[in-house]
Amino acid sequence: MLKKIITAVIAAVCIGTLSVNAADINSLDRTCHGYGQGREVDDCNRPTGAAAFNDEYGCYGCRAMLDDDKKICLTFDQGYENGYTGQILDTLKEKNVRAVFFLTGDYAKRNEKLVRRMIDEGHIIGNHGMEHLSLPSLSIEDAENEIMSLHEFVKEKYGCEMQYFRPPCGEYSEQSMAICQKLGYKTLLWSFAYEDWNVNSQPDPSAAFKRVSEAAHGGEICLLHSVSATNAEILPKVIDSFREQGFELGLPDEE
Repeated sequence: MLKKIITAVIAAVCIGTLSVNAADINSLDRTCHGYGQGREVDDCNRPTGAAAFNDEYGCYGCRAMLDDDKKICLTFDQGYENGYTGQILDTLKEKNVRAVFFLTGDYAKRNEKLVRRMIDEGHIIGNHGMEHLSLPSLSIEDAENEIMSLHEFVKEKYGCEMQYFRPPCGEYSEQSMAICQKLGYKTLLWSFAYEDWNVNSQPDPSAAFKRVSEAAHGGEICLLHSVSATNAEILPKVIDSFREQGFELGLPDEE
């Protein structure tokens, strides 16, 4: 409890001193950082790297892990379609689970039927960048366009106002996070991910299930890639395992 109070005070101070005008954002650090939660965990199996990220960057509306010690949030990065998203959506519907799908511009444009199904079935559509560009490498104007061009496209085509952003490649800077906050976005990273994205070298399903299920922790933001045949296969068992361990599955800011 004391740690949460201290974190909230730090965040409040940071927010109170942060102005969203372009001049101040321009002065912020542009150093590019590559996010990774690491393997070290606390007594509750929560990655210490994710907790440290929250403490340092929570003032910019960024989270790598949720505060809720009973919840796990499933998130899927949608860079391109590989034929498994429908199966994943079938599983989520069967198991009564809502998730967050982070779309690139190309995905949003090419896969209208799947995107509409995500929305219709109660999932959240998140912003993964129009061109999947690393924000720290861009000017302020170009970074804002990378975010808002996709925001406006999804709003116009799907009637959906996105509110969560996931940095492409997990790359961020203090400046890029401030830009996201200025644009009204909350940045969601993750507290668990594994090497599931290489379609030519998919993890063994039994080993993958063991790793994903044993990493479960309260407040987990679980990153999976929908291009993975392994993920599509093990997802039903993963959801059952999370629930058997006493966790609920839900959306980031869901009460």
